[in-house]
Formats: sequence, structure tokens, C-alpha cells
Amino acid sequence: MSQTNKPRVAIVGFGLIGRVTALMLAEHYHLSIFERDPVSAPSSVGTLAAAMLAPMAESVICEQDLAELGLEAMVLWPELLAKLETPVFFQQQGTVIVAHQQDRGDLLSFQRRLKPLAGHQAQSLDGRGIGALEPELAGRFHQGLYLPCEGQLDNLAFFAASLSTLQKMGVCFHEGADAQIEQGRVNGDAFDWIIDCRGLDAKAQSPGLRGVRGEVARIHAPEVNLQRPVRLMHPRYPLYIAPKPNHEFVIGATEIESQDRGDITVRSTLELLSAAYTVHSGFAEGRVMSLRAGLRPAYKDNRPQISVTDNVIRINGLYRHGFLLAPAVVKQALQQGVL
Repeated sequence: MSQTNKPRVAIVGFGLIGRVTALMLAEHYHLSIFERDPVSAPSSVGTLAAAMLAPMAESVICEQDLAELGLEAMVLWPELLAKLETPVFFQQQGTVIVAHQQDRGDLLSFQRRLKPLAGHQAQSLDGRGIGALEPELAGRFHQGLYLPCEGQLDNLAFFAASLSTLQKMGVCFHEGADAQIEQGRVNGDAFDWIIDCRGLDAKAQSPGLRGVRGEVARIHAPEVNLQRPVRLMHPRYPLYIAPKPNHEFVIGATEIESQDRGDITVRSTLELLSAAYTVHSGFAEGRVMSLRAGLRPAYKDNRPQISVTDNVIRINGLYRHGFLLAPAVVKQALQQGVL
């Protein structure tokens, strides 16, 4: 089928969900992507995510079905990344959870709240087990857990590679202006299907949608050689450290119930970097590449929502589970719309 004879689909919003949707559809549909920001300089919250694929760890704060959906998405990510013209870092070597001795209670509480996932179990670690998985943590921690089913990818590489791939496939981009979806049209232009992936920018059309603040640091630390994501249990500031290629590390913590879009605070910066230093002293000589804050779109129940009205499919509210759930949620949405 020629490009001109393919069904016409508009994707409104080119963040994580917009990119995943476009990659799934580009081969069989004529795509037009509408994005308010310049597509070469995205400000999407997906660009500051750690992009951890952690269905077991996240089962502590989400329902069983969402954790299982995360396992489904783990299988879909390699298929999606294979569509890209340049390779994107992806690994599935599990997550290591550690805790200082005084925080043993937090580690045990976390372990008790893990939901059962068929075929996957958390493994208790002592100091020797931690050192076997992460040699540079040997002697630093003596209690922990290993979640072998988990993984991660490089979010920035995915954003860059998805853009270049879609451009080479002939996708039409409209950038720098707000897109209006009215009466099954985008800015007055008719499409066979319209997929609304705007996140918080769709708040006016999505009752109950709120922003949940996240704050992260990206550090270049040549003295640190962690092989997989590490989570530190802490009563006040649970921390994650996700290693990316070239000794880059994304460091963040749990969400903040705030819709403040402002820059990261001094307090958060001090707590993030101090906690990272307690995990590995090599971060002391690292270089701060960026300190950023952003808002994740979420509904009251913190579950993603899919709605189909006429020719408009809306996908929103992935909360802190964007990279974990994106391929599976988009697949569900396209099936509901019969695309």
C-alpha cells in the first residue's frame, strides 16, 4: 500500500506514549504528529525518567494486574527497540535492593508488600550475595534483595532514536503550536483516527487528571561501576540509582504530591546526592550533568486510562509507570480502537 493510500492517523503529543504509539503504527498508517514543543528538544517528563522496568518493585505501590501488565511490557520493549535505526541500551539483569543496618525495618516492610508474580520471586541477599551481584557494593551493605525479572533502558537514547527513525520513515511532524481536537478533527483537518497522548496538556479534557512531581539528577561518575539499578531503602527518602552507558547515572526518589513545575529544590538536591554518596562514595567525584523536575500525569487511583470516543483514542495517567507500562497500554488502546 502506498503512503498516500494508507489510513491517516494523527498523534497529538510526542512524549513517551506518542513515540511508542508512532513506532507501533508507522509501518501501516500515514502518520501526522502534532507536538507543542520542538521535537528535537523535547521537554516531556519521559526525558528525565530513570526508565526502569520494575514490575516487582512497583508491585509494592500498584495493583496486581498492573504489575502483571508490566511483565507483558517487558517482552514488548525489545520488539519495539528493534524497529529503531540505532541501538538503544536495554538490559534485563534485575534490580538490587539494599538498606543500611538501621533501616532493616524498611527493607522487611518492602519485602512483605511485594506481590506474587507468576514465575518470579525476590531473593534475599546477605553481604556476600550483594557483592557477587555488585562488586563495588561489597562491604558497604549486608542486607538486601534481588529482583531478577527487572530491567531498564536508556530514555534519552530512546527519545533520540525514535525521532530519527520516524523522520526517515516519512512521518509528518507539526511542531511549535497547540493542537485542538474538535469534532473528530485536529486543527480542522480530518483523520481516520486521532490518538491523544498529551499527558498533562490534556488536563482540560481529562477530569481528575493531576500532576505528580518527580525530581532527578543525572550524574557522570567514572569511579562508579554499578551494573544494574540499585534501590536504597530509607524511611524518609527511598532512592534509586539507574546506570546508563558511559558511566552516566540517573538518581531519583519517590514521587511528591505537588503540581509545582518549578526547578528542583536545594533540599531535594542535597538529599538525592547525599543518599547516593552513602550507596557509593565514587559519586563524590562525579559531575552533575543535569538536575531536573517534572510532573507525571496521574488520576486519583494512579491507574492508566484508555478511552475511545468515535475516532478519538485517549491514553493518559501512567503515573510513575510510564516506561514500565507504555508498550502494553498502547497495545491495549490500539486494540480497543481496532487499529
